[in-house]
Amino acid sequence: MRRRLSLRALVGALLLVCGLPFAHASSDPHTIVFGVAPGPYGDMVKQAIAPSLKEKGYNVVVREFSDYVQPNMALSNGSIDANLFQHSLYFDKFTADKGLKLTKLLAVPTAGMGFYSHKIKSLDELKKGDIVTLSNDPTNLARGLRFLQSLNLITLKENIDPTKASERDIAGNPKGLVFKPLEAAQLPRTLDSATASLVNGNFAIAAGMDLASALKQEHLDENLKNIIAVRTEDADKPFAKDIVEVVKSPAYRAVIDDPKNIFTAFQKPEWMAVADKK
Repeated sequence: MRRRLSLRALVGALLLVCGLPFAHASSDPHTIVFGVAPGPYGDMVKQAIAPSLKEKGYNVVVREFSDYVQPNMALSNGSIDANLFQHSLYFDKFTADKGLKLTKLLAVPTAGMGFYSHKIKSLDELKKGDIVTLSNDPTNLARGLRFLQSLNLITLKENIDPTKASERDIAGNPKGLVFKPLEAAQLPRTLDSATASLVNGNFAIAAGMDLASALKQEHLDENLKNIIAVRTEDADKPFAKDIVEVVKSPAYRAVIDDPKNIFTAFQKPEWMAVADKK
């Protein structure tokens, strides 16, 4: 089914293509503007979600943001209709801190964080004073520290909330490493200077990095798998239900499982794992 876009929808789409910050989501109920961060989730929308939504009569626009803050603020203020870039832990903290009325629809296959280096081939080669960069936003900083602890590179203080850990909560650092938190999008570029970096999967892929090149890969808990979010007031609207239906469709699964696509290396959410067992 093809529908003629309103003048406002066309103007909104043009503004989004130009990347202007004041672009707004269309008032046309058959236009869905997705917000994403750099990396594979924009491709996931374009390749695995948009085709089936278009078959349902929707025009799908993808708007890329450069950080982890803007996509939720844009969703809250109506500049976009949905976003796909963040895991549940980040979503829960960010929306609580900002008082945003956003709702998770469902989780999708997700690329995990990796421990990458251009200077060493094994964690055993790490030595005192080596710099390890990691994300500086509170949720992913705590996540990175838990990852480091799982690799036996640090120990965290007892009796703390590990989901809120910061550098101050490092109790043991047996190799004497230096940890340098930075903007997540900058981390791939630090591999030319730092000894190693903990890079989120989406930014690793955006930088052309091979996920398999990581010295170590994080095992993702369910709350670290990325989710599609909408405004709470929109959660029961037809477009939101259609997004869920599309993501649960065989067509979506076929794109995710296609060995030619990067998504085959992603860790699947529980609902997909349960479906696999049926």
